[in-house]
Amino acid sequence: MTRDQHTPVSNQPEELSALAAEQPLFRPPSEGVQGTAAQPGSSGLEQVEGYRRPEYDTLPPDLWTAPTAALRDIGEASFGPAHPVAETVHGPDDRAQIMDTSIYPWRAHASLLITAADGSRWIGTGWFIGPHTLATAGHVVHIKNSGVPGQDGWVKSIQVMPGRNGTALPFGSVTSTNFRSVRGWTDSGDENYDYGTIIIPTELGSTTGWFGFGAWPDADLLKSVGNISGYPGDKPPGTQWYDGRSISSVNPLKVYYDIDTAGGQSGSAVYRIVNGGRYGIAVHAYGGATTNSGTRITGPVYDNLLSWTA
Repeated sequence: MTRDQHTPVSNQPEELSALAAEQPLFRPPSEGVQGTAAQPGSSGLEQVEGYRRPEYDTLPPDLWTAPTAALRDIGEASFGPAHPVAETVHGPDDRAQIMDTSIYPWRAHASLLITAADGSRWIGTGWFIGPHTLATAGHVVHIKNSGVPGQDGWVKSIQVMPGRNGTALPFGSVTSTNFRSVRGWTDSGDENYDYGTIIIPTELGSTTGWFGFGAWPDADLLKSVGNISGYPGDKPPGTQWYDGRSISSVNPLKVYYDIDTAGGQSGSAVYRIVNGGRYGIAVHAYGGATTNSGTRITGPVYDNLLSWTA
């Protein structure tokens, strides 16, 4: 593993934070301060049945403000519409819609409206890892090899909509122009280093709560259930969908799983449940014929994510 590839970069380089000399191995999650939390199932999967709040049917008009246009997956900007690693539904679609996105952990996932340097707009997903920080894929914050004049490089802005439910924004939205990634992605476009963060100018994550994250050995990951929730572009705009299944395989830099996803879920958390807490183990970004995959949270990835929550 080349540590230089994990050298952090930012569109705001003066804001890069230095790591403390000693850091814990795992960052714990937080369930936030507003509303209620769902209880995970004993199998390591989330329980998604029955989450529905009737007041969504009568929300005041000023909360129904999310964009309704069907936009393309941000992955297409770097890889093209028919790239061979498109996020994939394998066989029957096992995803379940999250009807009540206002409770934790669903509110810790955010729908992203991304405006590229050339003004084009795209969709993706992010997840809170701290009060003002969301983890996501590197290709969400920095477009690489698009072939479109003026489109490559750091995106112009990202509108973050936590817990979005169609056009409803239970926690409003916030727009960021402050992003992080690493040289392995921004310089090389290497999928093994495809991770980054969005720094928002508020502490909205203290309300929504956030996920923990950590670096686990192969043996622990291979006996884990992976969970993914996000905002796929093949479903009604802005709706959140969940699926979970056992981890299929790992290598030093990636985690593989037969969990159904689609374009728009780039940047979603791949997480496991430990003692009732949700912990990210990878950042979802790619697909394949039989498994989808994400950038594994290794020691260097963990160090960067932790420093970006400071």
